[in-house]
Amino acid sequence: MSKIKEIASLIAHNKGFELFITGIIILNSVLIGVETYTDNLAVKMIQQGILYIFTFEILMRFIAAKSIKEFFCDGWNVFDLTLVLIGYIPETLFASASMMTALRVLRVFRILRLLRASKEIKLIVTVLVKSMTSMFYNLILFLIFVYLYAIAGVSMFRLPDPTTLEGEQLANYEKLMEVAPNAPTNSPDPFGDLGEAIFTLFRELTGEDWTDLRYNHITASEYGLINANSTVITTYHVSWFCLAAFLLLNLVTGAVINNYQIAIDEEDEKKKDKSDSSKE
Repeated sequence: MSKIKEIASLIAHNKGFELFITGIIILNSVLIGVETYTDNLAVKMIQQGILYIFTFEILMRFIAAKSIKEFFCDGWNVFDLTLVLIGYIPETLFASASMMTALRVLRVFRILRLLRASKEIKLIVTVLVKSMTSMFYNLILFLIFVYLYAIAGVSMFRLPDPTTLEGEQLANYEKLMEVAPNAPTNSPDPFGDLGEAIFTLFRELTGEDWTDLRYNHITASEYGLINANSTVITTYHVSWFCLAAFLLLNLVTGAVINNYQIAIDEEDEKKKDKSDSSKE
């Protein structure tokens, strides 16, 4: 058994074998794209062969591990094993077309194996995972401000229901839709309800048409359709864009950079420990 373990370890940690697997992962990713164009039998056979290669690789890593616990404590091993097992699920097992589609989508995730193609990419993924905790609290802070601004936006900028309008107000509403329609024109009132307001704030965060929203609200104010003057409208939109785009997003960036430095320090510490142990 020790002889088999030794051979598996030599294969699993061989640089040439790692490069070969990286090449197979790239080929697999390319063929996944090819399969969106054609339903070719030869491509399917190659993909099946690639699945067997991935199975051999994960088996070698499993045998080479010091223990079962060590193998499953490595998130990359669990990730790779899951993708390999998904590849063996037959599509004929599912009767509904939606389930078959879901299975095919899951198999597409094999492309993510490219994330382990280099140590640098793996380091970045590790940083992102480490950043999840701090980003969770940043997200809570972000949601608090989104909720606050969404409620304020609905209170100030919600347009009246055209079915309840008549006379001059209805004429002003129709005129507003002509000169300052929603963007895009098939979208509902950006601040018609809380859910739509939250999406509108997210849209403004990306820089998408946020100035157009301001101009539309100013026009609506001039027509007497909303109870907010141009100063309030401008202050609302500019303050949200500055707060969200410059402050809240920079908090996320800061958390990622901080965890990136921590991950690099941990990696350096591991290398130092290995170097010290080899000298002993």
